[in-house]
Amino acid sequence: MRTARATAAAVTAVIGAGAAAVAAGRLASDAALKAPPGRPLPTEPRLTVHGAAAGQISLTRDLAALRPGRYGLSGDGSHAVVGPVLTGVRHPADTVVRRLESVTHGTLESGDKVWLTPNVYVGNPGTALGLEHADVDVPGELGSLPAWFVPGKRDTWVIAVHGLGTTRELAMNVMGFLHRGHIPVLALAYRGDLGAPRPPDGLNHLGETEWRDLDAAIRYAVRYGARQVVLHGWSTGATMALRAATHSGLRDRVAGLVLDSPVLSWETTLRALASARRTPGALLPLAVRAAQGRTGLTGDRAAGTAPSYGLRVPALLFHGPDDAVAPWRLSRRLADSRPDVVALRTVAHAPHGALWNADPEAYEEALRRFLTPLM
Repeated sequence: MRTARATAAAVTAVIGAGAAAVAAGRLASDAALKAPPGRPLPTEPRLTVHGAAAGQISLTRDLAALRPGRYGLSGDGSHAVVGPVLTGVRHPADTVVRRLESVTHGTLESGDKVWLTPNVYVGNPGTALGLEHADVDVPGELGSLPAWFVPGKRDTWVIAVHGLGTTRELAMNVMGFLHRGHIPVLALAYRGDLGAPRPPDGLNHLGETEWRDLDAAIRYAVRYGARQVVLHGWSTGATMALRAATHSGLRDRVAGLVLDSPVLSWETTLRALASARRTPGALLPLAVRAAQGRTGLTGDRAAGTAPSYGLRVPALLFHGPDDAVAPWRLSRRLADSRPDVVALRTVAHAPHGALWNADPEAYEEALRRFLTPLM
């Protein structure tokens, strides 16, 4: 009897430990599968405001606070725009002073917790940029997808699609530039976004199913006058663009791709986000398995190499070695494997999905050179 009881207790302990491990893996996978649009990714540190006045803001000294370029600064109930780090300004050694360009809404008080975001503009193209636009509904497989359409004279449209941790407001970073080039822009909200249908399982599939909403946007553009389209995607939006260019029934209308910080390995990205939540390394394989079980995602196609996705059109790829979410090395391999169609522009000191922010002028010049022959 004692032996039987000991065996039963051991089995129960093993089962309990296994169930706990499965639950922990499931929780760890939430970092990617339940990343809410417009909220900071786990890789993005929270900074403390130490003071704001006269066009300057003092923030906690951190590598993030020292990034070059122009960013949104978001807090709970506030948004501002900050420019470069200011030199020659006296400040304590544990702080960084940046140019404060504007406070879009809310207030910035000492002690507030904030984070840098690629979303410089908030609102809509009219309120944020003064651009004429229309709120349109794109018919998708799960229901209507809200989108902004900014008209232009050309018959090649740019369809812009955001990725992890951002919203369609991200497209406004390049919208003014595209509008000056008379290029129509369709900025899409897709499944899981505010105002868009909820995915059946409530989870983000990291572009693997969301691309069908981008396919719907291509069909909408062609229906309303686009001769061809260029797909501009950030993060998992870039993954969506790659898949749409390969699998869409209207892929012959895709003239080119602009890929900013593409997620070329969902497993690597999931591990990175889970690690940023301080998930122990031993649990990371469980997080991957949990993600596969919850979403049906297949094994990592990008193990050691970057998939070419059967690219048939020119692609401009923006990526940087400081990306903590989607590794730059996979973009490098993609460019090396397809030099006939892929041009890689490496941007240093920029976080995931924020390469325009690091150097807007250089980004837009590269974009101009890429788009001109496609128009």
